Amino acid sequence: MLRGFSTISFFAEDLDAAKAWYTDLLGAGPYFEVPGYIEFRVGDYQHEIGIAQGEWAPHDMGAAPGGAIAYWQVDDLDAAIARLTAMGAKEYEPKIVRGEGFETASFVDPFGNVLAVMYNRHYLDTLASFGKGA
Repeated sequence: MLRGFSTISFFAEDLDAAKAWYTDLLGAGPYFEVPGYIEFRVGDYQHEIGIAQGEWAPHDMGAAPGGAIAYWQVDDLDAAIARLTAMGAKEYEPKIVRGEGFETASFVDPFGNVLAVMYNRHYLDTLASFGKGA
């Protein structure tokens, strides 16, 4: 039934500011844009982060951080934490060592979405099995 990760959707009251912030974070601009929505390709498998205008959110954006908590693989968790903090993201969950080869942390971006990062040894093992190196 579940074939793999497709798109994570975030929401932002100020879509132009979100576009600039995520372009800076990801090092590339959106590959798709329509009024009220932008989409970025990210990572080894070109997964998608979509950001929609805040009024489309199915939740009250001011009540609590929103968005799905999907963990993005990073090569250096401490460096990712430092970069996100420097870019104004607020810690949501501190760095947690979840086991050997598994560490996570999560942040709230400037638009109220939870953005989580992880060093996951299994991710690297999977890459290696596809001949993409670890």
